[in-house]
Amino acid sequence: MKIIGFVGMPGSGKSVASNVARTVGLEVVVMGDVIRGESARLGLPPTDENLGSVGNMLRAREGPKAVAKRTLELARSSGKDLVVVDGLRSKEEVEFFRDNSNDFMLVEVCASAQARLSRIADRGRSDDGNFVDETNKCSKIALSCDDRLQKTSEALAKRECRELGWGMCEAFNEADLIIDNNGDLDEFKAKVEAFLREIENRS
Repeated sequence: MKIIGFVGMPGSGKSVASNVARTVGLEVVVMGDVIRGESARLGLPPTDENLGSVGNMLRAREGPKAVAKRTLELARSSGKDLVVVDGLRSKEEVEFFRDNSNDFMLVEVCASAQARLSRIADRGRSDDGNFVDETNKCSKIALSCDDRLQKTSEALAKRECRELGWGMCEAFNEADLIIDNNGDLDEFKAKVEAFLREIENRS
């Protein structure tokens, strides 16, 4: 099995890159889904704080490769020869995938802090720290744009510190390719698709 890994800071565009991979027919396994699944098993809502705590717990209990090992099991169970893994966060995880695949390529998705902050403020995911449950309007009040941006900024800083603590910078240093995502979204998608098509043709 060959693996393409995506690494990047929160909001850089890893999920967009993974969606492109799906549209060209590739199998995608998201490392964060492993943590979300464990959180659900423990009965915890998928907030940033809970997911971060579960990620820390797994790595403390089973070692720095804990999430990577579970992700590899999911990748192998797909039966595909080429699998995209979204969300590597440490050099240890990079080394694990290199050691346990026939070929491994790490791609860094790169975007500025300002661009990432804006995207996270807009997407409203439950683990972003700015999520408001709009279905419960009696107890929740929608945040203004300024308030949402401020809350997102605080949550993003906390999340970045946690992920950098897992070894994200060392993972960046292992990247075989960097794809810039500071400009037009369609241009970014086109770059990702071109790269994936090239890898497919080599397989």
